[in-house]
Amino acid sequence: MLGEKIIIEVQHFEGCPNSSEMIKRVKSVIKHLPLEIDYKEILVETPELSQEIKFRGSPTVLVNGIDLENLPEPLEGNLACRYYAKGLPTEEQIKNFIIEHKSDNN
Repeated sequence: MLGEKIIIEVQHFEGCPNSSEMIKRVKSVIKHLPLEIDYKEILVETPELSQEIKFRGSPTVLVNGIDLENLPEPLEGNLACRYYAKGLPTEEQIKNFIIEHKSDNN
């Protein structure tokens, strides 16, 4: 397990009402996990960047490239707020997803 790096990416745009709460939850989880994590926040400010990264909506959390809700990559990016049918994922759900997908890099 040594040397395994987990890449966690939060994609969002300013003005999305759920972005700051999602970022707070992800950072809280990371702080309590004894894993090597490369954390990135991607501010999606243009339709072009949205297309380039195939943006699923704000906020989106990817763990080693896998969406937190296993939403597949769209054909085209969507510069919009993201809808979570059951509400934003809890810290426990985020932690479990990270642990479950920590070996999925590359």
